[in-house]
Amino acid sequence: MNRSHRSAANRARNPQQKSTRRRSALGITLVVLVAIIAAWWLVTEVVTDWLWFRRLSFQQVFTTRMITAVALFLASAVLMAVVCAVTMAIAWRRRPDKPAPLESDVLDHYRQALARRTRLVIALPSIVIGVIAGAVATTHVDDVLLFINRTPFGQRDAYFNKDVSFYTFTLPFLQFVLGMVLATLIVGTIVAAIVHLITGSLHASPVRFRGPLPGTPGGEPPRVEVHNPFGMAAQVHLSIMFGLILVVYGVQQLFARYEFAISDNDTLFTGIGYTDDHARITARLIVAIIAFICAAMFFANARLRAWRVPGTAIILMVVSSLLIQGIYPAVIQRFDVRPSEPDRERPYIQNQIAATRQAYDIDDVSITDYSAKTDVSQGQLKSDAEALPAIRLMDPAIIAPTFEQLQQVRGFYTFPNVLDVDRYEIDGKKTDTVVAAREIDINGLPDQSWNNIHTVYTHGFGMVASYGSRAQANGEPEWIEWDIPPQGKLNEQQPRIYFGEKQNQYVIAGNVEGADPVELDTPGGNTAGGEQHSTYTGTGGVPIGNPITRAMYATKFGDMNLLLSGRVNQNSQILYNRTPQERVKAVAPWLTVDQDPYPAVVDGRIVWIADAYTSTANYPNSQHINMQDTISDSASSWRQGTDTKQVNYVRNSVKAVVDAYDGSVKLYAWDTSDPILKTWEKAFPGVLTDKSQASPELLSHLRYPQDLFKVQRQILGRYHMTDPGNWYNQSDLWVVPADPRDKSGKAEPPYYLSIKWPGDAAPVFSQTAVYVPNKRENMGAYMSVVADTSNPDYGKIRVLRLSDTQQVPGPNQTYNAISSDQSVADHLLPFVGQGGSGSADALYGNLLTLPLGDGLIYIEPIYTQRKDSSAGSYPVLRFVVARYGTHIGIGTTLQEALDTVFGGNSGASTGENAQPGQAGATQQVPATGEEAVKANLQAANDAFSAADKALKAGDLATYQSQMQVAQAKVSEAMAAAGG
Repeated sequence: MNRSHRSAANRARNPQQKSTRRRSALGITLVVLVAIIAAWWLVTEVVTDWLWFRRLSFQQVFTTRMITAVALFLASAVLMAVVCAVTMAIAWRRRPDKPAPLESDVLDHYRQALARRTRLVIALPSIVIGVIAGAVATTHVDDVLLFINRTPFGQRDAYFNKDVSFYTFTLPFLQFVLGMVLATLIVGTIVAAIVHLITGSLHASPVRFRGPLPGTPGGEPPRVEVHNPFGMAAQVHLSIMFGLILVVYGVQQLFARYEFAISDNDTLFTGIGYTDDHARITARLIVAIIAFICAAMFFANARLRAWRVPGTAIILMVVSSLLIQGIYPAVIQRFDVRPSEPDRERPYIQNQIAATRQAYDIDDVSITDYSAKTDVSQGQLKSDAEALPAIRLMDPAIIAPTFEQLQQVRGFYTFPNVLDVDRYEIDGKKTDTVVAAREIDINGLPDQSWNNIHTVYTHGFGMVASYGSRAQANGEPEWIEWDIPPQGKLNEQQPRIYFGEKQNQYVIAGNVEGADPVELDTPGGNTAGGEQHSTYTGTGGVPIGNPITRAMYATKFGDMNLLLSGRVNQNSQILYNRTPQERVKAVAPWLTVDQDPYPAVVDGRIVWIADAYTSTANYPNSQHINMQDTISDSASSWRQGTDTKQVNYVRNSVKAVVDAYDGSVKLYAWDTSDPILKTWEKAFPGVLTDKSQASPELLSHLRYPQDLFKVQRQILGRYHMTDPGNWYNQSDLWVVPADPRDKSGKAEPPYYLSIKWPGDAAPVFSQTAVYVPNKRENMGAYMSVVADTSNPDYGKIRVLRLSDTQQVPGPNQTYNAISSDQSVADHLLPFVGQGGSGSADALYGNLLTLPLGDGLIYIEPIYTQRKDSSAGSYPVLRFVVARYGTHIGIGTTLQEALDTVFGGNSGASTGENAQPGQAGATQQVPATGEEAVKANLQAANDAFSAADKALKAGDLATYQSQMQVAQAKVSEAMAAAGG
């Protein structure tokens, strides 16, 4: 028979062998294919990230973290794999010479596999376990970098007398190392025990029955024999492993004593309390000693081979742990501490108050007792005249639809739901402004094709800004910067916005030389009035002209169009991670970014300014807070999410600036005294820019951060009490009131505005907030921080503590009084009471609180918005309400409202001289002299005329308003004549 005939015969005789070979080949092919795909995906992620970081000149951050992660992975993986392999090899080498037959077929299968392919069976699971351990270890990159580059705080905790850096940098690293070593030993012990079980050196059950099986009728009763389940090899090997585990566990318990300084116990406060000091810390030490004794017994058992001794020791350790770590502290807490808690905890509360105030940087807050007046008199605001023109009437949370309707231009542009407050120098004077960037919103595109989303509608265009303290005659914002192309006073030389808060999708920008531009630039910007297109020339994207790079990004984003589209060419760039928060978090993952980046025009370019924080939850004895819960209020629900993490130390250590056109990121080291920032500077040298390099124009737009102020506001509500007894009793607890306008009960947000602090010579751009006493609604305290970075007192927190003997109305009481006031209702009646197509809603703006006239005055703008045409309606400023004590005044201007409150003459001018029916017209009037008399009499005459017309028309609200204006102007004329 020839060879071909023999092969055919063999195939016919062995069809099963042929099928097995095919399945084996298919399996190998699938494994190789999966390996190639996984390798491509891994290479794609690494390379694209490297290209992105290099484009931003932050490649050092990428390489340092990558090298650290790889080193951690290798060290942990090798440690785990080697320990597993060595313990398994030892167990196999020490197997019995004549192993007993196994009762389990599965164990017998593994014994045969071990005998045939010993190295493979040991190496494969060891490698897999090692890879898992290495992957877990890479999550501790920050712990390692902080430990290596740690910087002393120069402050010591009150109990262990260790530098704070031990808790923030060293202890987390030691916890990681000890945890990894303990896990390695435990896993090594488990795999060794499995091998001993397979080889017969360790028996699955130490109980054997002789005679009839239990439950079998007749015969002799069964005899139960208990045998030592450990063979000699297993006993020696596992005894040593158990001993090593207990040694590491004991060391863990020694370091765990320090964790009480940063843990929450019994919910009273964070840090060491009486029970910790007198029971729990000592208990950890005792458990550590017992663990070392038990370890010694296990080591001895390697020779003695008497399991009763170490077994008894383990039982003793478990029972002792329950008694001295669980029951005994609970008894101390319940029967000794709780009945006398204020006295027992007093010294610990004192330490905790001091540490918390230091950690949140409120230890030097200036608190002044303030006897706020509530009665009014003419001319009461004379000494505060300079502050009045700066009072902000434009509410960023109300007028966003107004910006949208009047400055959106096209449906594919958008503004944020809550605008931002900034300040610009306009006509030589710093002015509070409301600003917003006009960004692209792909949801507004009529055709949401791939080309439109990713290659045409690539960028927004221009900043929009309005005065914060005044409006046009019709109640609309008075613009400082408006339209496309931008017009106004902000000097926008590069108005294109490729990077912004709304830019969540990647775009392809750039084109070959000489090709027609495809990116929509302005919807009506050329001479013919049609669309104008442009080509991106910045450096904010990664070049993808290389086919391999393009394929990697197609893989990264799962989008084949990057390979197929003809609009992707050799000059194309891919722009992604386009929101300011994403970019800052990516280049500095060790920072927590403020939830509210804001746009500004700096040196002719639009930039995003984002405050960033260094924080830790390991500051000893400082109170923990949840960052997300603390900064949440009625104005923050729309913001991008902030890290939901526990912290008990925070500093505004970095001011980040992201260019809206080229996406470049600069991190200015702001709080250079912060040890955490110093540590990260060591880890990433050259990444931070000294704040002295910031341009004067940029400095003029930096401000005190909002999230930090909210955190400090929350902490100060209780920690302004430095006496432990008062702190414990919460006798003077301040709480943040609910926003009067928000039905959900969310906290009132802090406000940016310029205020004149009692005793100061001039108003200062500040961030303000109010407190009410716990479970009360009257005013408890008024808080502000100097927010202007150019001011020498920048960051200074000041508080006015109101008297307990004379109540001043709080925000909710004031809102209720305003909304139910008859005069306010009469003024609003012509707008909100008509019904039908002309009816409108009254929208109450932010209720601002200012320290004026030796008291506290509330200012609230009221807007109206039509009901019948929701698609095109928007709020306009209609009235301004002022309240001082129990006195309420309303007018079409702030001046009218103040004059009404203070008997017809507030004593100061807001810079407004509104004609009848106008809100926000501006005209400077002299305070005294013949010109002042003439001007005021003319204004009074105009008001009388307007009142007469209103009366004839049956408009009683306007009649009453204009009569109040006329009377106020007559009073001003008389005062000017007397002056």
